[in-house]
Amino acid sequence: MPTRFGGAVTQDWEPVVLHKSKPKAQDLRDPKAVNQALRSGAPVQTIKKFDAGSNRKTAGPVVNARKLDEGTEPAALDRVPTDVRQTIQKARLEKKLSQAELAKLINEQLKVVQEYENGKAVPNQSVLAKMERVLGVKLRGKSGK
Repeated sequence: MPTRFGGAVTQDWEPVVLHKSKPKAQDLRDPKAVNQALRSGAPVQTIKKFDAGSNRKTAGPVVNARKLDEGTEPAALDRVPTDVRQTIQKARLEKKLSQAELAKLINEQLKVVQEYENGKAVPNQSVLAKMERVLGVKLRGKSGK
């Protein structure tokens, strides 16, 4: 048979107080919560955002787009000169290289070599230097004619 504790009975429990959590920002913006606060007389903060809810563009100074383009457009970029294009093609063919092989040797894309040989590329000194080294011809600077 179990024995009973004969001493004084004490409670080891401490009181626990539960606090209501603060409402989240999303809940504060809920129209139902705002209406409830207005009905109960609680203070409601309203902030008007600049151009909120409108689909209008800001009224700034009217600028003619054509004038703006013409005024800030830089002059046409220099392209690869004809003599450099021909020199690259001749030297590549003399070495019996395809455009793809030349591109691989200079560590550039095939498109770069094609643009240089077609005259569409804007000259880059480092690319020209690589081509000079691989092809063994002078492509930069004035030729000593």
